[in-house]
Amino acid sequence: MKRVMVGVLALSVSTALFAATPQFDGKRISQDVKVLASDEYEGRGPATAGEEKTIAYLSQQFQAAGLQPGGDLQDGKRLWTQAVPLRKADIVGTPSLSVDVKGKAQPLTQGQEIAIRAALDGSSTVDVRNAPLVFVGYGVNAPERKWDDFKGVDLKGKIAVVLINDPDFETGKGDFDGKGMTYYGRWTYKYEEGARQGALGVLVVHETAPASYGWATVASSNTNTMFDVVRDQPSASHPKIEGWIQRDLAVQLFKQSGLDFDALKKQAQSRDFKPVVLKGEGLSARYDVKSEVITSHNVVARLEGSRKPDETLVYSAHWDHIGVGKPDANGDTIFNGALDNASGTAALLELARGFAAGPKPERSVVFLAVTAEEKGLLGSEFYASKPLYPLEKTVAVINMDGMSPAVPSRDFGIYGTAKLELLDDLKAVAGQRGLRYTPDPKPEAGYFFRSDHFSFAKRGVPALSYSAGQDWEVGGVAAGKAAADDYTAKRYHQQGDEWQPDWTFAGAARDLSILYTLGMQLADSGQWPNWSADSEFRATRDASAGQRK
Repeated sequence: MKRVMVGVLALSVSTALFAATPQFDGKRISQDVKVLASDEYEGRGPATAGEEKTIAYLSQQFQAAGLQPGGDLQDGKRLWTQAVPLRKADIVGTPSLSVDVKGKAQPLTQGQEIAIRAALDGSSTVDVRNAPLVFVGYGVNAPERKWDDFKGVDLKGKIAVVLINDPDFETGKGDFDGKGMTYYGRWTYKYEEGARQGALGVLVVHETAPASYGWATVASSNTNTMFDVVRDQPSASHPKIEGWIQRDLAVQLFKQSGLDFDALKKQAQSRDFKPVVLKGEGLSARYDVKSEVITSHNVVARLEGSRKPDETLVYSAHWDHIGVGKPDANGDTIFNGALDNASGTAALLELARGFAAGPKPERSVVFLAVTAEEKGLLGSEFYASKPLYPLEKTVAVINMDGMSPAVPSRDFGIYGTAKLELLDDLKAVAGQRGLRYTPDPKPEAGYFFRSDHFSFAKRGVPALSYSAGQDWEVGGVAAGKAAADDYTAKRYHQQGDEWQPDWTFAGAARDLSILYTLGMQLADSGQWPNWSADSEFRATRDASAGQRK
């Protein structure tokens, strides 16, 4: 009975809020995108002149809207920015890599059989000789699922070899999320858990289907400059050696030590799996690492709550893009990043204008434009690791990464899959506007872990990234899918992602009315949305429950 009454209350509040929703202006969103994605901003690369222009523009627009600075404290006053120190690391020259099989060295070529990342644990030199290899299945330690692939194995001085994705991927059923990837399936988790387990290194076995991309993507992404936030203890998050190996190399190594790769892979899909040493085999690696610290910035605006200012709702979007690169066929060197993500940043500005002009929310609302998303969600990672406003009292994070420049759609989605009450609330609000929820059609790709909301989610804060639907009010699914496919093929992370004069952003303006209503409903309530009972993020959130009213 209580649940029904709560639902009725939420419904009536949403109806009232819809009536008072500000009018969001698609033309104004388009103008902001035009500015931010102009050649003058040079692709908005972190720590460049383009960043300086971006920060100045965003700060000016937030101030003009009537918001207050919400960033770092300086002389007792808040700035519009939060400084984000980033570690930039490169392998010097060509690394010397080999596997030792029964005393005989087998050379490996960087980018071919193996892809080793520049060390982010603080090492300036990596010199490892014949480090033992230990297969640890999927490399998962999930107490809430009673799953432990490590079983107390000592990994000190050893290289953990792990499979990509989750134990459920092959069969589509089990103790995780079927075909849907959980955080335990992400390569980032595998490295982090390897560091927690004391491993010298972690090698992820690449397979195209469970990774959702081919080896070419792995090689290009892992053999160039690496970035990370500057951490107090980098070795707590990064083993000395992080990398990938081709499946064929893994099969060969297993066979040479008298093991069957496919048979052990099947065993790893059970919680009874135990680590297996690849006897007589080890990894040798020698290379120098050049690293330096650069400083970028998040831009932070705040609307203080009227009754509960110490409780915070966060809207976010990443302002950065790729910057300037090699010329395309037309000689264009600027990656303008109009949709990715000037559109989300412009939507953040427009949402801030709406909040500032409307009734003051009871809880504080922060508008967070983060840097270095394209470098690995680093601006959001830095904020979440050193929050300006406590995560324990952060109600939720609603992220915008690419907003619709076209007509409104009849549906909506989120990036990836997740079970949380915040999504239920979003479904209810959108449903009142006649929008239906369309689940992620490719849950095994793990898109939930590839946008800035995830930096908060893994620390327990309910968070999601809003995704416009593809069933357009004009043209239907065919038009929406054609536009998405065209963007992916011709503009995504290419110089062609430029502002278009026919963009109305009518879809984005409508979607902002939904996100505004959801936010006001959360800000004017005592609600603390949580994760589902079986979520990998639930325990972290519950641990801080005593700090919330």
